[in-house]
Amino acid sequence: MNPYLGEFIGTMVLLYFGNGVNAATTLKGSYAQNAGWLTICIGWGLAVTLGIYAVGGISGAHLNPAVTLGMYAAGEFPADMIAGYMLAQMAGAFCGACLAYFHFLPHWKATEDASAKLGVFSTGPAIKSTSANILSEFMGTFILIFAILFIGANQFTEGLNPLVVGGLITAIGLSHGGTTGFAINPARDLGPRIAHAVLPVHGKGGSNWGYSWIPVLGPLAGGSTGAALYNFLFNDQVSLFLSIGVIFFAIIVILSLLENRKP
Repeated sequence: MNPYLGEFIGTMVLLYFGNGVNAATTLKGSYAQNAGWLTICIGWGLAVTLGIYAVGGISGAHLNPAVTLGMYAAGEFPADMIAGYMLAQMAGAFCGACLAYFHFLPHWKATEDASAKLGVFSTGPAIKSTSANILSEFMGTFILIFAILFIGANQFTEGLNPLVVGGLITAIGLSHGGTTGFAINPARDLGPRIAHAVLPVHGKGGSNWGYSWIPVLGPLAGGSTGAALYNFLFNDQVSLFLSIGVIFFAIIVILSLLENRKP
């Protein structure tokens, strides 16, 4: 199988299960409605695990533009394949979100809350604070890529690695996902947000495009910085990604402090 097709299929699997657990715990009439944050985090962790099992041997199962850029920053992925991987991931995320939509078709009409319907597809801040929201996505994706690289440096029983990465996703969600919904993946947020905009979701509101750039910029910056720091610490390699990432992080921290200072 072509690796680009692999990324498409793997990301579609990820979003079918990921948006599926969002729908199951959110939409009215679902037996799993109000099952809670733990269910959502475990569901997303298993969604990542299944996506990796599906295409890990074909494309490496990035399933995430931040992973692709991070692997490039770590010197483990060629530049000429970045655009193709990212486009495949976006398309797969869009299609996976559409499949989840059709799976829960009668529940959209039964659910009145338009913002809850959007939350099935894409993320949003628990407390709106632009710089702090970027910081949350930066830090979550930073540790994701940094951890993926040090997980990869260890030897596991054959076939266990996807479970470990899925556990990492669950841990990030439980520990740090409460601020922005832990997109930590531009395709995971933007692809389904586009699906929300174009699908005939009953009673839907807007797709909150004003927020949509945050779960794209934050993860891309955080992922590349995490990979660059790993290379610096473990391989003694300094890259432009690290310098830019450190400066970006410092600016966002300062802006977050200013934005959230006491009046």
